[in-house]
Amino acid sequence: MNRTAARIAIVLTLVPLSVSPTPADPGVIPPFTVHEWGTFTSIAGEDGTAVEWTPQAGPDDLPCFVDRLRFSIKGLIPGTVRMETPVLYFYAPRDLTVSVSVRFRRGVVTEWFPDATVSDSSVPFNSLRDPALESSITWDDVRVVPASAPELPMDEGASHYYAARETDASPLESGGEKEKFLFYRGVGAFDPPLTAAVDPEGQVVVANSLGEPVGDVMLFENRGGAMAYDLRHAGDSRMTFDPLNVDDGSFPPLVELERLLMAHGLYPKEAAAMVETWRDSWFEEGTRLFYIASRATVDAILPLEVTPAPTELGRVFVGRIELVTPATEAGVRDAIARRDVTALRKYSRFVNAIASRILERSTPVERARALALLQRTQAFWTPPASCR
Repeated sequence: MNRTAARIAIVLTLVPLSVSPTPADPGVIPPFTVHEWGTFTSIAGEDGTAVEWTPQAGPDDLPCFVDRLRFSIKGLIPGTVRMETPVLYFYAPRDLTVSVSVRFRRGVVTEWFPDATVSDSSVPFNSLRDPALESSITWDDVRVVPASAPELPMDEGASHYYAARETDASPLESGGEKEKFLFYRGVGAFDPPLTAAVDPEGQVVVANSLGEPVGDVMLFENRGGAMAYDLRHAGDSRMTFDPLNVDDGSFPPLVELERLLMAHGLYPKEAAAMVETWRDSWFEEGTRLFYIASRATVDAILPLEVTPAPTELGRVFVGRIELVTPATEAGVRDAIARRDVTALRKYSRFVNAIASRILERSTPVERARALALLQRTQAFWTPPASCR
């Protein structure tokens, strides 16, 4: 045998001509990751604590194929917090079947998709004030199918709902319905972890009610299209923002928020999907505070159980506190005086809560006129007939 033939023989003994992959054991759970993002939206009262409002009074931005609580008629469920659009993403190397359960303490689940089992929907709306109240949503036997490319449901017209699909998450199927995530919403009557009080000069005093660090917070203002923001990290339980100087040349802090979300554990496409979902609402007319809720806070409000347990579980929730600054109050007061429905609609679902503070100091005649005007703004937000 010559030297070249000898080398070939050695290689053939070390490397098989063909390698048959070892099939995965169907009884072994593959490593998989679950990521969740969502929001807690509230309105701060004069003392900085969350006030009761009607979170569902704004435009219905969900497709009609999304399931809704039987008694979830727009505007009828009062609460302190709108638990908005949590979505659960799954990342798996191969097919997997899981069960998912979320409990909502001091709250009621009002919308969801795909098909799920939701706890008794007949609870009285005033029971949200009961500290013992707890609702739940459960998806049994959710099939995670990473190699599939299912046709996902679409509705006529645009919706911010679809932006959440723009990730690398594995497709899912539950109850015959297919999606890229598990989605749910609700209304709660709990106290958010942060308070935000606005003084007469427009300073915003932020505090953590549990004495823990405030963490990452952003103050944002849009005044007639002119915008400004201030992003900070507070290691103390209390901090103060000076009034912002709005600028016609400023833009919404999209990149800054995406970076912040990624710093707290979201994948880049997840962070982009979350910001895209809420970009119109987060940066609309008015002043608001954004913060990142701690993992302990999220787990306490929304205990989550995934079976089998994922290798990695991340949960990133953005808190949004709508602030009634002197400028906001003056703008709403002026719109009411001019009977300007278009101007009032800029404040969307928050306008009633803002106006109620103004009407407390109004005469009975002024109050009656203002209430009639506010009813006209609500008529603009009637949902399409196919969703009723």
